[in-house]
Amino acid sequence: MNLTHHFLIAMPGMQDEMFGRSVVYVCEHSEKGALGIIINKPSDITMGKLFDKVDLPLRREDLELEPVFQGGPVHTERGFVLHDRIVIESGAADESAYSATLTIPGGLEMTTSRDVLEALSTGAGPHRVLVSLGYSTWGEGQLESEITENAWLTVHADAGVIFDTPVAERYNTALALLGVQPWALSAAAGRA
Repeated sequence: MNLTHHFLIAMPGMQDEMFGRSVVYVCEHSEKGALGIIINKPSDITMGKLFDKVDLPLRREDLELEPVFQGGPVHTERGFVLHDRIVIESGAADESAYSATLTIPGGLEMTTSRDVLEALSTGAGPHRVLVSLGYSTWGEGQLESEITENAWLTVHADAGVIFDTPVAERYNTALALLGVQPWALSAAAGRA
């Protein structure tokens, strides 16, 4: 099972404050574990405030009032930028435009270095971005176990849900990718 570039959609029975009704975008999944970013839990910080805090101007009016997200409970003091892939064509191979970048199959990247923020501060950088403080992680076999315990639904990710869907609609929209309505889910798990 490889859930890279998938959404994890919390089942109604999940009572955890951070993960209840969450949609997590899985950036990386292997036999060693998984790493993802919650895409529907905004913090009380806007991008404008974040840029002020890191002493950079933000010359992208479209991003000024966008929320910074609570990406998960790990390293909540660090920023993670999920964005469209930007490629620099070099002689031998294409590479990411930013250092400290994880390229995700499906056309997205997650960058942890300041250079992506510096690009945004000049009015450049990736067109679509989601900035989070913190991320979510699962150890070896942990996510698979949670899925078998009916904690998560999974579906192939759609970047439109991440970048174009209003935050309050992301949970229901992710469920709709499965053809499921929230009222049809039960908080109780069962086995036949």
